[in-house]
Amino acid sequence: MQPFKYKPPRVKTGDLRTFITFYEYAPNNGPEPGESEKKILYEGWSKVVNVWLKDLEIAKSNGTLSDITITIRDPHADYIPTNKHYLSIDAPEYRDKRYNIKHAQPDLQNKEFITIVARLTE
Repeated sequence: MQPFKYKPPRVKTGDLRTFITFYEYAPNNGPEPGESEKKILYEGWSKVVNVWLKDLEIAKSNGTLSDITITIRDPHADYIPTNKHYLSIDAPEYRDKRYNIKHAQPDLQNKEFITIVARLTE
């Protein structure tokens, strides 16, 4: 029989230290192209992870250098992230940057969290 070894969870509530806001955008009224912020869908604390240094060369070749991975607590029915939503990160390094959600899925190691992959919008 194999001895029991406790494996701590990969993400804990104490890791959620960055405040983020999820938005819905709508096309601008009038002849000017572009989008503007329509309404705030959800706000909460998150863990933000950039591309790792070991994956930097792969990210450069794939064009995914500006992608980030975000982990949030699962808001259940209050908010369900989709690829039509945008987010902003309340941190000095990310000020005035908007990210488009590319993929959202439940964290398979811990069902209390959702993992989101987002890409910087131009």
